[in-house]
Parts: sequence; C-alpha cells; structure tokens
Amino acid sequence: MSWVTKTLSSTIGRKLIMALTGLFLILFLTGHVSGNLLLFKNDGGEAFNIYAKFMTTNPAVKLLSYLTYISIIGHVIFSIWLSRRNKAARPVGYGVSTPPSTTLSSRNMGILGTIILIFIVVHMQSFWAQMHWGDLPMVSYDGEQYKDLYSIVTFAFQNELMVIGYVVAMAFLAFHLSHGFASAFQTLGLNHQKYSPAIALIGKIYCILVPVLFASMPVYIYFTQS
Repeated sequence: MSWVTKTLSSTIGRKLIMALTGLFLILFLTGHVSGNLLLFKNDGGEAFNIYAKFMTTNPAVKLLSYLTYISIIGHVIFSIWLSRRNKAARPVGYGVSTPPSTTLSSRNMGILGTIILIFIVVHMQSFWAQMHWGDLPMVSYDGEQYKDLYSIVTFAFQNELMVIGYVVAMAFLAFHLSHGFASAFQTLGLNHQKYSPAIALIGKIYCILVPVLFASMPVYIYFTQS
C-alpha cells in the first residue's frame, strides 16, 4: 500500500485526487439537477416524491451516495491542503494583484469552495436530513406510502431569504465550476489541441446551465406556490 501513501502525500497525487473527485461531483450534480427538474412538473409533487424515495432506498443509488459523501470530504480536505501549501510557498503577494495568467475564479477557489461547503451543509440539513430522519407528512400514490418531501421543499422556498441565498450560492457554484471543470481535465493530462476547444466550450455551457437550472427551481416555486 506504499503507492497509496505516496499518492496521498505528494502534491501531484493530491491534485489528481482533487481532479477525480471534482469530476465525480460534476457527474453527481448532473444527475441531481436532472432529478430535481421534476419539481417543475405540475402534479402536486407526485413524481418528485417517488423520485426522492427511489434515491433514498435503491441499493445502487445508496452506494453512489456514499461515494459522493467521500468525494465531497476528500475534495474539501485536499483543496484546503493545496491552498495552504500554495500560500506557504508564496507568502508575499504579487506586486500586481491580478496576474494576467489567472482568472477571478481561479484566484478565489478557496473562498468559493468554503461558501459552497457551507451551502451544502445547510442544504443537507434542510432537505437530505429531513428526508432520512425528519417527521415528514406521508402521501399515498396507487396505494403506496411516500414521504412528502415536496411539501418541505415548497414550504422552504416560500421564504424569500431562502430563495435569495440559494440563488447566490448557485452563482458561486458557477464561478467555482468555471475553473474547476477545465482544471480537472488539465490535471488528468487530457488536454489536446484537437479536443481541448470542445472541452472548454462544453465546460462553459455546463458551468452556466447547471447552476441556472438549480437556481430556477426555488424562484419558480416562490412565484407559483406563495
């Protein structure tokens, strides 16, 4: 297992783990936003509640959930380590505060990541924990009982502060993704003169589309359910 220790202790190895966990979390976000689009379905929450039960009871999905939790924790831990290492390596700031070779998002990945982590904790406490252990009302579809998570979501997003906070967090997520998407492919050595422009374009579209879709959900609920 010495190679594992060397990987976890080396800068290159930790950057590799950051890239892999980042790409896995991008896949998670894709699936998560796809399922949450059911909130737009005008059926009183039936499709969303059925989806929520499937996501919390299916064994394969539960395994993916554990991998997601591990990825989040690993991504955070190694991002903190790399941020501290970079700061220690350059204790004195640049004479010019905005080097032309960097972007706003790349220079503030630590801050963006911290804000997103806080959002994740609040989000999981508000919805994930409620779905697993909260005293949710029950609804019945075709004789089968389901937890009514839809009612919790719609109630939460009738609060304008919750809606604003969610939208702002998605803006930070967009900035975080805008650097992380391209950086992950670069770390994995997947840059290619032929394919890199396409990857960059897909990344830009993804970094805008997914946060916008997430942000549109609380806004839609606020204006249709209030």
